[in-house]
Amino acid sequence: MTRRSDRLALVTLAGLALVWGIFALDPAAWPGLSGALVQSGLLPANVALTRRAPRVKARLVAALQRRVVNPLVRGLYRLGVNPLGIALLETTGRRSGRVPQVPVGDSRDGEVFWVVAEHGLRAGYVRNLQPDPRVRVHVREGWRRRWRDGVATVLKHDDPFARQRVLVRGHPLRALNAASVRLLGAEPVTVRIDLLSADSPPVRDQAWRANNSTAMAPGEGTFVALVSCATQRR
Repeated sequence: MTRRSDRLALVTLAGLALVWGIFALDPAAWPGLSGALVQSGLLPANVALTRRAPRVKARLVAALQRRVVNPLVRGLYRLGVNPLGIALLETTGRRSGRVPQVPVGDSRDGEVFWVVAEHGLRAGYVRNLQPDPRVRVHVREGWRRRWRDGVATVLKHDDPFARQRVLVRGHPLRALNAASVRLLGAEPVTVRIDLLSADSPPVRDQAWRANNSTAMAPGEGTFVALVSCATQRR
């Protein structure tokens, strides 16, 4: 916990330096002094909340994702705009049997797709994986994007921050994602998804998906380049 707190403190200091650095460059630019002061208050408050009340923080971040971030991500993705390296992760609701599609950061490494779940085992989509690890991931392959079937494993003993350090090398967008996870996450956990080959049997047939899919439903995921997944609906 100490190491994670230290990382969060470093990211917070970097955030404060960025806020005041931008203000120093142009004090008259929006949001001006008031915006810099507000951000300077929120960043330390985030550190205190992470240490003292991680569950409360998870609820607050989930509300932000559901009301602000997710609608923006859904709109961009439907328009075919994906400037920040987003992929979709499809799980099966452990209670409803529905198929939520969650926006996640695109951290593919060959035939393995990695996700660092910001709120760890509390994230609804992570809990969905325990009774049914079969997933689909909508990833980029060349100039096109397509669905790939996969099998997910929650790595409870993996160091998510060490994993991020490996994944971000040479990938600026992943570095942004890693910083946001450290800033907004409470108890992150690593999820490994082994992508299946094209000739493997599909994890779900077309008819099943048509009857159960709830594509990018509100509250189902998050924009990992800003915040990671903290699902509320099941």
